[in-house]
Amino acid sequence: MPIGAVITADIVNSTTVSADKMKKLKERLTALFADFRHEFYRGDSFQVYLRDPAEALSLVLKTRAEARKLSSLLDIRAAIGIGDVNPAVKKINTATDEAFVISGRAFDRLGKKIDKLAIESSDAELNNALSIVANFADYIFQDITKKQAEVLVELLKGTTQLEVTRKLKKSKSTISQHVQSLGWHALERLINGYKNIVSIKRK
Repeated sequence: MPIGAVITADIVNSTTVSADKMKKLKERLTALFADFRHEFYRGDSFQVYLRDPAEALSLVLKTRAEARKLSSLLDIRAAIGIGDVNPAVKKINTATDEAFVISGRAFDRLGKKIDKLAIESSDAELNNALSIVANFADYIFQDITKKQAEVLVELLKGTTQLEVTRKLKKSKSTISQHVQSLGWHALERLINGYKNIVSIKRK
């Protein structure tokens, strides 16, 4: 059975913002998940199945950036589970493949912690490295402002700094300051490091 990834997540502080903002966030999340099997449930919770686990971290970071872009109160609490998945899985909410189980259990444990991100697999040795990735990503997101999140949303799409400057109609120095303040270059290395770790799991 091939290795895939499952994201189990919910929207943090969903009841503290307006219904309009929540509607906008769900629309943006739905757009992000367009290429993946996904399902929303209980109003502010969702699961996403990815055939390529290397894409999972970037997708989670995109959801968190979109949430923070709308409100400093909003965030996404998510657990990425990496393991065996039948690509022909039909119902996400009843799936019992390894990645779904790992993701669900990791998410349940997150509920008792201040952490907002967990990444786990069935490989104990890899989990040590994945834990470091999750902790560092969490650290970067702790103090990201709405303006920084707006820039991060674009950078995670692959937009260059110059293109971000033009799109957001900000000066180069302003965008450069945001890029530095949100720790983009470190985050970019972290994403690549995660992809390398996951490639070991898939071999």
